[in-house]
Amino acid sequence: MSQKFDVLVIGAGPGGYVAAIRAAQLGLKTACIEKYQGKDDKLALGGTCLNVGCIPSKALLDSSWKYHEAKESFGQHGISVKDVAMDVPAMIGRKTTIVKNLTAGIAGLFKANGVTTIEGHGKLLANKQVEVTGLDGTVQVYEADSIIIAAGSQPIDIPPAPVDQEVIVDSTGALEFQEVPKKLGVIGAGVIGLELGSVWARLGAEVTVIEAQEQFLPAVDEQVAKEALKVLTKQGLNIRLGARLTATQVEKNQVTVSFTEANGEQQMTFDKLIVAVGRRPETSNLLAADSGVTLDERGSIYVDDQCATSVPGVYAIGDVVRGPMLAHKASEEGVMVAERIAGQKTQMNYDLIPGVIYTHPEIAGVGKTEQTLKGEGVAINVGVFPFAASGRAMAANDTTGFVKIIADAQTDRVLGVHVIGPSAAELVQQGAIAMEFGTSAEDLGMMVFSHPTLSETMKEAALAVNGKAIHIGNRKKR
Repeated sequence: MSQKFDVLVIGAGPGGYVAAIRAAQLGLKTACIEKYQGKDDKLALGGTCLNVGCIPSKALLDSSWKYHEAKESFGQHGISVKDVAMDVPAMIGRKTTIVKNLTAGIAGLFKANGVTTIEGHGKLLANKQVEVTGLDGTVQVYEADSIIIAAGSQPIDIPPAPVDQEVIVDSTGALEFQEVPKKLGVIGAGVIGLELGSVWARLGAEVTVIEAQEQFLPAVDEQVAKEALKVLTKQGLNIRLGARLTATQVEKNQVTVSFTEANGEQQMTFDKLIVAVGRRPETSNLLAADSGVTLDERGSIYVDDQCATSVPGVYAIGDVVRGPMLAHKASEEGVMVAERIAGQKTQMNYDLIPGVIYTHPEIAGVGKTEQTLKGEGVAINVGVFPFAASGRAMAANDTTGFVKIIADAQTDRVLGVHVIGPSAAELVQQGAIAMEFGTSAEDLGMMVFSHPTLSETMKEAALAVNGKAIHIGNRKKR
C-alpha cells in the first residue's frame, strides 16, 4: 500500500523547497522528492540555484571582483597592494563551502517544519500518484491530495558544440575551472554568459562572447543595454553580435570554433568554451503517458495563472512552466500554490518580477521598458539620474551607470524602473515595492531618503521624470 500525503512536491529547488515549507507551515502533511547529489555523493537540496547556479556564480563573481579591485583600483583609495595573486582552487573551494552550508540549511528547515524528504527521481502517474526510483534502483509509489511539480531546468545543448565538461563546458562546468584559461570563448551573451565571462575576464582570461542575435540584451531596456555593451566591452569582453556558431573541433586540449558573421566565416581557438545559450524545462521521464498533464508548444508544462495544470490537484511551478526562469519567480509561485492548496486565495503579480544581471556594474529592471511602452503607444515621461552625480557613488569610486524611471504621462504612475550601476539589484527592488502600491513618480520624489546613499538616485530620477531634479540639469521643466 502506497504512503499518502496531503502535498507531495517533486523537486527541491527554490520553487519546490519553498512550496514544501509553506505547505507544512499551513498544517499540511508534506513530502519533497529530490534526486540531486553533491560532490560528496550525498543528497543536496536547493536545486540548480543553490548547487550550480545563482549562489555559486555569485560567489565567484564576488571573489573575482575583489581581486580586480585589489589589482586595479585600491591605489585610488591610498591602499598599496603588491603582488596580488588569485588562488583559483581556493576560490572554487570557498564557493563549494558556501553551497554546502546553504543546502544543509534547507535540510534543517525541512526538519524544523516537518517536511519529509524522499530521495530519488519522481515521476507523475495517473490518479495523483508519484513513482519514486531511488538511487539504488528500488521503486516506491506515493499518493497525495495535491502534487506540485517543481523539477526545474537543464542547460540547452547545441549540436555544433557538444559539451564534454573538459574543454567544452556548460554553466555547471564553468564553475569548476581550476586555473584561469588564457583564451575563453562563451557562446551566448545572455545573463549566464555575461556573468561567467566576467568572472574569468577579471582574473585575466581573454574572453570572446559569440552571440547569434544582432541586438544586445533585447529584453533589457534599450538605453541600459547600450550602456552595458559599452562598459562590458571596455572591461575586456570581446562581444561579437550577429555571430552564428557553425562548428567546433577539439584538439590537444583546445577548441577551434567556427562561426559566421556579416563578413563571412570566422575561426577562433580557445582553451575553454562555455556554452550558455539558455535553459530548457526538465520534463524528461517526469510525466507518465496517462498522467493527464499536458505540455505547451515550448515543452513547458501548461498551467493557468495560478499554476494549476490540466489535472485537478496537480500544479507546476518554476522553470518547468511559462515565464522567466528565475529563482525568485519560482519561490513566489511555490508560496502561492501552497497557500491556494490550503484554501487561501493568494495571487501573484507577474508584471513585477525583477530581472538582474550580476555583472559589474549590475544591470536590473522591473516593469516595462521604454521600447515596449512606445511600441504599445503609451505616452510616457522618463527621468534619468547618473551615478556620476551621486556623492555616495563618488565616495565608493563606483560611478558608472544610471537610474531610469518611466512613468505614464497622464497619470504619473511608475511603469518601469531600470538601473545599471552599483547595487542595481537592491535599487530596482525599491522600484518594485513602489510599483506594487501604484506609486507615482511624484510620490517617489517626495519621499525622504537618507543622505548620502545610492538610494537617493531613485529620488532624483523620480524628480527628473517631471523636470524637478535637484542635482542635475533638467531636460524638461514644469
